[in-house]
Amino acid sequence: MNDRLTAATFEELALPLFDQLYNFAHWLARDRAEAEDLVQETYVKALRGFASFQPGTNFRAWMYRILRNTFLTSRTGLKQTVTLGEDVPEPASEQTPESILLGHAEQELLQAAMEDLPLPSREIILLADVEEMSYQEMAETLGVPIGTVMSRLSRARRTLRDLVRRKLEHHERPLVGKTRTVS
Repeated sequence: MNDRLTAATFEELALPLFDQLYNFAHWLARDRAEAEDLVQETYVKALRGFASFQPGTNFRAWMYRILRNTFLTSRTGLKQTVTLGEDVPEPASEQTPESILLGHAEQELLQAAMEDLPLPSREIILLADVEEMSYQEMAETLGVPIGTVMSRLSRARRTLRDLVRRKLEHHERPLVGKTRTVS
């Protein structure tokens, strides 16, 4: 295989992943410029290491793994955070002022709960529920067995549910207290 064919094959496989990788990088880095740098560095590293890619294996998971490792390396010793970005689409609904307000409140609540999760939990939820990766893809991306992916995802979703529940209770209590006071 010559270098030209390798570069063309890389381009054919890698270019369709650009937007997905950028979105994931943005959620990880929480900064557009840093996300752009992460994606650029990911593509450079992937192109350089493309000869080591095993044809027939999952290229998407391979690219995500390079991006993830690049991010983690850049954050060594720093607080690592992931956030749902502005690119998260809101559910389709009738657009009334009330529904828009409730949609934003729900998104902010979920955002706050996601920010409270440790990085491994946020990461697994993003890969599963936002990037819609299979268990196999997540296992390849994270470099762990499928059983570990399944247990991490289960724990992360349970923790996220508990955080959302607590945040809802916290937000509702002052309203209930005010209602009782008025009654």
